[in-house]
Amino acid sequence: MVINTNVSAVDAAGSLQRSSKALSQSLSRLSSGTKIIKPSDDAAGLSVSEKLEAQITRLSAAKVNTQNAMSLLQTADGFLNSMGKVLNRMSELSVMATDVTKSPADVALYGIEFDSLKDQLRNVVGSGPNGTDSDANWDMGGSQPSGSYNGISLFGARAPMNIVVGSSSDQTLTIGAINLREVGGGISNLLWDNSVDATQSDIGVSSPEAIDALKSALEQVAGERAGIGADQSRLDVIGVQLQVQNENLEAANSRIRDVDVAEESTRMAKNNILVQSGTSMLQQANSLPEMVLRLLN
Repeated sequence: MVINTNVSAVDAAGSLQRSSKALSQSLSRLSSGTKIIKPSDDAAGLSVSEKLEAQITRLSAAKVNTQNAMSLLQTADGFLNSMGKVLNRMSELSVMATDVTKSPADVALYGIEFDSLKDQLRNVVGSGPNGTDSDANWDMGGSQPSGSYNGISLFGARAPMNIVVGSSSDQTLTIGAINLREVGGGISNLLWDNSVDATQSDIGVSSPEAIDALKSALEQVAGERAGIGADQSRLDVIGVQLQVQNENLEAANSRIRDVDVAEESTRMAKNNILVQSGTSMLQQANSLPEMVLRLLN
């Protein structure tokens, strides 16, 4: 038996220190809900988790981009749908104006509605230089066309919009321009008459070329709506893919970062018992030198 070095107490103190550290770690994990409290807990896991979280954040932004692109396309399609109805009514008026039983006064009344509907179409697509202005916000008489979305003209000449729809910059979807003011297009030929350009001929309700011009305009609107539908279908697929990818990345990151409460609770209970027993054993180990005093007495 020795006095200067109590080996049993040193061993007990070491075990108690390790158990206390493990108990403290379990308490920290359970209180925070994460397994990685500090980088030294899992340096490699932390690195992977940070990369996964960055990718998840980018995917969330891409989902917003996809939803905003869908909103833009839905807005454009809504305008085109209403324009199709307007063109159908104008076609109806044009055919009715050819009825030989109608008096000139009747035809004039048809013409009033016909011209009013043409003005409404101009309000949507805008007015100004015909189909040659590349400015995305060309206007009608100094104001923005009603066919716009968040300051973007929907039916004018503009550069294609490349929308990032993934976690990297090369994962894009291109939405092309819907230029209803392009020279030679059905809408442009219908609206660009002598009411806005004295050098052009008038296309009125009873004009010989009115029906053909309206058919061409309707075909252009139908074609543009088909293109929008294709883009919308692709965005729907992209949205589903982004959701699936995001869910799996979240699950992978959770396995690295999130604490298993049941497992950690079991570990905490074990460490708690070890701390209590270690404290008791250390107390007993510290009392061993007292037995030397008995020998001396």
